[in-house]
Amino acid sequence: MDKDLPSIKKWVVLYPVYINSKKTVAEGRRIALDKACESPTCVEIGDCCSHFKVPFAIEVYKAYPRDFFQRGRVRVLLKKEDGTPYNPVISTRKQLMLRVAELVPRHPGRTKKQEPASTSSGPAKSGKHGKKKR
Repeated sequence: MDKDLPSIKKWVVLYPVYINSKKTVAEGRRIALDKACESPTCVEIGDCCSHFKVPFAIEVYKAYPRDFFQRGRVRVLLKKEDGTPYNPVISTRKQLMLRVAELVPRHPGRTKKQEPASTSSGPAKSGKHGKKKR
C-alpha cells in the first residue's frame, strides 16, 4: 500500500453477502434483490474496485459475523483526506455496492466459468422400465 493512504481500519467494509442475490435481508443483503448479483467473491469485488480506481484491500481470513462460514471481506477507501471522493461517481457505500453488483456478473473469470456448464451432459434416460406389477 501507499504511504499516503490512511490506516485501513478507517476504510469502509464490504462483505460479499451485502450484494449476494441468494441471501435475504435478514441474512445480510443490503441492496435490492433485482440489483444484486449471484454469489460474488472478494476477488471479483476487488477487481471491480480497481476498475473504479478506488483504493481497496482484500482481507481473506475475516468472516462475516452473521454467517461465520462466509470468508473474506474487502476494505475500500471512498474519500480522500480532504473529503473529496476518489471516484466522483461513487461517494457512498450504497453507490459502491450497486456499481459493484452491476460489474460482477460481467467479470472475466465468471464468464469463463459459465461456458462449460452450458454443455449437455449426455443422453437422458427415459422409458417404461419401472417396477413390474404382480
